[in-house]
Amino acid sequence: VQLVESGGGLVQAGGSLRLSCAASTQTFSSYDMGWFRQAPGKEREFVASISWNGGRTYYEDSVKGRFLISRDNRRDTVFLQMESLKPDDTGVYYCAATASTVAGGNQSPYDYEYWGQGTQVTISS
Repeated sequence: VQLVESGGGLVQAGGSLRLSCAASTQTFSSYDMGWFRQAPGKEREFVASISWNGGRTYYEDSVKGRFLISRDNRRDTVFLQMESLKPDDTGVYYCAATASTVAGGNQSPYDYEYWGQGTQVTISS
C-alpha cells in the first residue's frame, strides 16, 4: 500500500487546511486509517483515526472540536479537515494505514504497517 499526502502549507493562526491522503490499493476499504504529526525535536504523535467504514473516529484531545477525519472509500482517500489552527499544530503530518484494528482506535504509531511521506503544515502566529 502506498500513501501520498497532500494539502499542507503555511497558514496564519485561526486558519484552515484540508489534508488528503490517497492510497494505491484496491482494498482500501479494509484498512483503518490514521493521521499523525511530528514537530521538530518531538516524537510522532497521534492526531486522529478512522475505522475501515468510517463508523468510528478518534481524536487526540487537543484537536477535538477543531479537526475532522473522514474517508471516501470510492476514491481510496482519507481526509483531515483542520479548523482554528494554532501554532502548536505545526509539524509534518503523516497518513498511515493498518489492516488490524486495536481497541481504542489505533492511536499508537506501532499499530500501523504503512506510512506516507508526510506533508508540512506550518501555522504562523
